[in-house]
Amino acid sequence: MAFPVDLRRCQVLGLAGTAFLALGGETAGALPVQQLLAPANVRAALGLVGVYFGVVILIAAWVLLGQLVRSADPPGPRALLGVLAVWAAPLLLAPPLFSRDVYSYLAQGAMVDAHMDVYAQGPAQLGGPLAGEVAPLWQHTGAPYGPVFLAVASRLADLTRGQLPAGLVGMRLLALLGVALMAAALPRLARHSGADPAAALWLGALNPLVLLHLVAGAHNDAIMLGLLGVGLVAASGRWPVLGAVLVTLAALVKAPALLGLAAVVVLQVRAGRRPARAVLTTVVAAAATTVAATALAGTGYGWIGALDTPVSSHNWALTSLLGRATGALLEHLGSDLAPLALPAWHLLGLALTSLLTAAIWWRLRPHPVYALGLSLAAVAAFGPAIRPWYALWGLFLIAAAAPTTSVRRRVAAVTGVLALATLPSGGPADTGQLVLAVSGGALALVVLWQAHQAAQAPAPGHPA
Repeated sequence: MAFPVDLRRCQVLGLAGTAFLALGGETAGALPVQQLLAPANVRAALGLVGVYFGVVILIAAWVLLGQLVRSADPPGPRALLGVLAVWAAPLLLAPPLFSRDVYSYLAQGAMVDAHMDVYAQGPAQLGGPLAGEVAPLWQHTGAPYGPVFLAVASRLADLTRGQLPAGLVGMRLLALLGVALMAAALPRLARHSGADPAAALWLGALNPLVLLHLVAGAHNDAIMLGLLGVGLVAASGRWPVLGAVLVTLAALVKAPALLGLAAVVVLQVRAGRRPARAVLTTVVAAAATTVAATALAGTGYGWIGALDTPVSSHNWALTSLLGRATGALLEHLGSDLAPLALPAWHLLGLALTSLLTAAIWWRLRPHPVYALGLSLAAVAAFGPAIRPWYALWGLFLIAAAAPTTSVRRRVAAVTGVLALATLPSGGPADTGQLVLAVSGGALALVVLWQAHQAAQAPAPGHPA
């Protein structure tokens, strides 16, 4: 007998997962500095176990929901949006999880509000409690974000008067707005691409990475992807200029969305417009939006230079790993070229990304949304830095336009791995923390197995 699957069961199981996430995060999350507990603290240890217990439960609920979506009687998009709301609810007031980036957002917003050059100076120049929450690595680094996001962050800093709790809630609400835009765009993009809207929502919005990093982590990638999604919806309909404007706004949150303008052009050509006119319309709309948004934000054009903001040399991007390995080998051999290994691999990664992107668009130009998703996946995979939530750049659009179920299954498998890749504190893991995290996940597997066995057991008075 198969494990019984219904929408209510999936809803409750996922709710239990995010509830454990929120509770565990109270002692093991990316807490304000004054509330941080030592990793050896019993409460922090229990919190870490609870978070990973919740992550595995959430992944299980998502997998079961995927089975239901592929069944003969799948839930519709409206029912899936209800599941998303239920799963996200416990995370609304939870502390930040899996990253401390939200503190950088708040500090940078306060800098813009104080008329400081956020691209030339790091949060250390701001001083005060907000700057003290930013990780030491980024204290003296300029903002890598565009003027649209910094203008919103500045407005939030003004509204909350620099108060940390209110600022954190504001950033999470902004991320939720982005997720809502993503969820609204996915079914429409799926229909336009000939894909299943319910399957697109399952993979692109109910994905554990969305809940763990866009909602719980309050990353600005949510608003970038939301604007990108609705921009592509507009461009695939009767509003190509509005589409170009919205995609440009997305790129002025984070730069990778700039690739979306290529999709806007192709969507216009597919609708019967001449290529030259499509390119001209898109370029003019993007340029006008950039000038207007930068002027309104008041941040100047320092964001262009910020596109090469340095990344941590110890991140786990493929090109960084190869660069460090090559540098260590050259140093062992006594070569003076060792310091050049890391930047050389980063340049090679960028070159490979450019070639892959060109090949993708050449082969898949009749399918611009899917081509864009694969291109953004290549940018994340071969860029100089990577974080688990970067996978959502491509995953969001692949979910909307994947041509086969097998593609979705492979992407879902990657999701399951990446969902387990980061500690809730956002910091590096030591052996003790890894043991606790594995223990939490193993405990969840035991509970799920017991539930499976209980579901298969015959009811009293009935033969097996």
